[in-house]
Amino acid sequence: MGVAGSVVPVGSRWQRARQVARFAAIGTGAAAAAAVATGGVLLGQARQARRTIPMAEAPPPRCDGVYGPKLPGPPVTVVVLGDSSAAGYGVHRRRETPGALLATGLSRRLQRPVRLHRFAVVGAISSGLRHQVEAALECRPDVAVILIGGNDVTNRTPLGLAVRYLVEAVRTLRAAGCEVVVGTCPDLGAIRPIQPPLRWLARRWSRQLAAAQTVAVVEAGGWTVSLGDLLGPRFAAEPTRMFAWDRFHPSAEGYAVAAAALLPTVLSALGAGQERRPARGEGVTSLPAAAQEAARQPGTEVSGTRVRGRERGPAGRWAQLRRRAFFGVGAVPQPGPAADSPTLEGLA
Repeated sequence: MGVAGSVVPVGSRWQRARQVARFAAIGTGAAAAAAVATGGVLLGQARQARRTIPMAEAPPPRCDGVYGPKLPGPPVTVVVLGDSSAAGYGVHRRRETPGALLATGLSRRLQRPVRLHRFAVVGAISSGLRHQVEAALECRPDVAVILIGGNDVTNRTPLGLAVRYLVEAVRTLRAAGCEVVVGTCPDLGAIRPIQPPLRWLARRWSRQLAAAQTVAVVEAGGWTVSLGDLLGPRFAAEPTRMFAWDRFHPSAEGYAVAAAALLPTVLSALGAGQERRPARGEGVTSLPAAAQEAARQPGTEVSGTRVRGRERGPAGRWAQLRRRAFFGVGAVPQPGPAADSPTLEGLA
């Protein structure tokens, strides 16, 4: 898909997003990257990684449906957009997908039915969000959860172009009155089939994109949760448990951990979050600083806020930084005879 018709953010806000992206590089330096690239090492490793990571064999299970149908009140409509991580590729039961986990957690905490629609597509890059958003708006969603970015990194989509498509999606949804929560680009350096030095560059590129996504999404009126290497330490310690069969996508337990990190932010976006005093390392800061911190600390929520009635300070947009990872985790889906029922409860 080309760039024709895309919405391109302009002015100082977009310049700040680009500046954060440039300075968010964490890991190996540019000089080392250039040295290995000139020797052809990266190209060879990229080809090897593609051979090692199997191609998708079957689509992920559908998770659309009403969760908590016997609860009182009108349903809350949730749409899930993005790539294979949003679709739940790698699991075999609908209740193991991120969408089902989030919908179940929301219905329990809101004590209302939740109607879920999944429009995420395996292999999607940010340019594919436009069609997903168009389809999602027909459902009149209350909140959209977007997980995107990993395929933009592996396909080397220009960072600015990937973020522009994401901003277009967020703005379109917000204009329709839909709240938006974005799980920013995960750290592809945690993927075992990707070997150093390509792994170091994958980590650097992932964090650059995640930081730029954070700035752009919050400026557009959305919320972000940094996924980063949220699952990385556990993947390294328990690869057979946390990875799916392809060693690239999360397992059912891996998706449960990611959903647990996203759930409290989705609740807050819907106005149902529990307020608390900021813990150490949390609080209000400038959006560029919040984006850099979120890129370093997986599980960090970033949202826009006001200070003394103003949205902006000397360093740009004010942002609220919260760390809410692993909220509600502990009910990892277990196999059972009713595993494919869309009304089953997943998160505790």
